[in-house]
Amino acid sequence: MAEMDAILNSMPSSEHLEGTSTESSGKDSYLQLVPAVDQAIRLLFSLANTVGGEASLTQLTKEVGISKSKGLAILNTLRNAGLVTRDDRSKNYSLGPNLLLLSRALINNTDLATAAAPYLEELAGKTRCSVHLGVVAGETLFVVARRHAPGGAYIPIDVGHRYPVTWGAHGRAYLASLSPEELERRLAHSSILRAGETDRDGIDKETLRAEVEEGRLLGYGKSLGTTWSGLNAVSSVLAIPHEEAPGGRQVVGCLVAVGSFTAEQAHQVGLLLVETSARMTQQLAPLLQAVNLHFPLSRPL
Repeated sequence: MAEMDAILNSMPSSEHLEGTSTESSGKDSYLQLVPAVDQAIRLLFSLANTVGGEASLTQLTKEVGISKSKGLAILNTLRNAGLVTRDDRSKNYSLGPNLLLLSRALINNTDLATAAAPYLEELAGKTRCSVHLGVVAGETLFVVARRHAPGGAYIPIDVGHRYPVTWGAHGRAYLASLSPEELERRLAHSSILRAGETDRDGIDKETLRAEVEEGRLLGYGKSLGTTWSGLNAVSSVLAIPHEEAPGGRQVVGCLVAVGSFTAEQAHQVGLLLVETSARMTQQLAPLLQAVNLHFPLSRPL
């Protein structure tokens, strides 16, 4: 619901739109917004944000700030399109089944890698790092997209590459997202104690616990000079609401930046990744949910 509130708060008010002249010409005419469409959108988001999933005409029109007659006309139009339904007994409204068709069309026709590309381009440009997005697939992180900064560090990781979800910087970020009980269960596996891409990077449990705790405090994980020789890595997680644990969140992917930045600069890179992960989680939620549905069945290599 927080995501819905953020979207609604970012939209200009309907009252402002009502005062917008429809007679404008030139460039301004391309920026015109239609008040009735704006109000219809607000009604839909209000329904999506309603506890219990249904609301009365009075509740909805009060929240959107329009008259009952106008609200009724808009809701009738949405009902005709199957985007809203009305319970004949309670007279309350709820979202309609045709919204599922729209969301499914979005998921089927939008590739996560394509949708993530602008975010990775932005990060690569700002950090001068090689940046990649991986989704959690069983016990591995599966790379679905990557970008290299022009003139920056080049890391030989391509789309389709897999590595253990608990290794390196992304491993620290992932482990920091777990409950203390789940973390201890993970630590019981000896394979988690190999920190880097090769067996030469051993690490003991107490050191790993300390690094994970640091990740909890910072909001991101880091691996300095251990995963790739002479390079450092920072990672943040992408987490969506956990359907089986109300109020909880589930990690579905990680953003990873690898470069020649210093240990001091790692914090700024980490903050950029955290901010970008938050935007991606909010704006790409349907695609990330689809990833969550399909990848858990994958087996690690």
